[in-house]
Amino acid sequence: MGGKARSGTAGRWRLRSRSKRSHDDLPAWTVALAEGEDEGFFGPGSAVWAVNGSLPTLVAGIRALLLQTLHPGAMAGVHDWSRYHEDPLGRLDGTIRWVATTTFGDRKAATAASAHVARLHERVAGTYTDASGAERPYSASDQELLRWVHDAFTEAFLGAHEVWGGPIPGGPDAYVREWAQAGRLMGVDDPPTSVADLHAELAGFLAEAKVDDRVLQAVRWLRRPGLPGLTGFAYPILFGGAVASLPRSIRTLLGLRRPWWPAITLTRLALAIAARVLGSDSPSERNARARIARLEAQQGFGRAA
Repeated sequence: MGGKARSGTAGRWRLRSRSKRSHDDLPAWTVALAEGEDEGFFGPGSAVWAVNGSLPTLVAGIRALLLQTLHPGAMAGVHDWSRYHEDPLGRLDGTIRWVATTTFGDRKAATAASAHVARLHERVAGTYTDASGAERPYSASDQELLRWVHDAFTEAFLGAHEVWGGPIPGGPDAYVREWAQAGRLMGVDDPPTSVADLHAELAGFLAEAKVDDRVLQAVRWLRRPGLPGLTGFAYPILFGGAVASLPRSIRTLLGLRRPWWPAITLTRLALAIAARVLGSDSPSERNARARIARLEAQQGFGRAA
C-alpha cells in the first residue's frame, strides 16, 4: 500500500521521521496531524498507538513485506505496477504516511488518507497464475487482496511488537480489534477482530501460497535494497531481525534461514540506540497529542464560559 514519491523527498522524510529537529523541518503531512476536530479512530492509551507508534515498526515493515510476497496475486501486482526497485524510499514514504495518518490523524484525515491510497489502487489490475497453475484475474481493489494485505500488516506489526515492544493496552486481541478499523477504511469487509481469527485467516491464505521467481527476486531485493546513509548501515540488522522473528514455517516458504548471529538481540540493541538518538515518540505522535490537548482545552474553555 501507499503512493509514490520522489526518492529525494522520501530520503529527507526518513532522516526526519523520528528526529528531534524543529517543527519547521518536518514534512507538511506530519505537521498537519496537529490539526483536526477529534481524537481520531484510536487515541492515547489505545493498543494501536502503543504498537504503531513504537520503534519496532522499523522491523515490522520489513516483516510485512516479506509476508506479503507469498500471495501470488499481490506479488503480481507489485511486479507489474510497482517501481520499488527504482524508488524504494518513495514507496516506503507513501506507506509510512498512510500508517501515521491513519494511526494519529483525526477521523477526517484518516479517512482521506485511505481514500487516496484506494484511488492509487484503482488501475492496478492484471492476471496471475495461482498455486494450482490456473490463470486468475486480480485487482488491487479485490476483497481477497485487500484482506491479505491487511492481515499481513496486522500480523507483522503485532508480531514485531511482541518481540521488541512494550506492553499493549488490552493485549494483542485489542490491537487486532482496533486496527480492524484501518482495514474497514481500506474497504475490507468484516476484518478479523481477534488474534485467533487473524491466524486462522492467514493460515487459509498460506495454504495457497506460491513461491516463484518473482517472490525470490523480491526477497533478494528486500535483503539488499541499497538504502543510503545510516539507514543502509542499520538495515541488515533490521532485516536479520525481521527474518528471525518470522515463524519457521514462513521462513521455510520464503527460502530463508534464521541468521547465524544473534539477530533478535542485535535488533533490540539497534532499536535501543535509535530510541536514545531519535526519541521514543515520533513527531506524528507529538503533533497528534498537541491536537488533542488543544481540543480538550477548547472544551474546558467552553464549559467554563
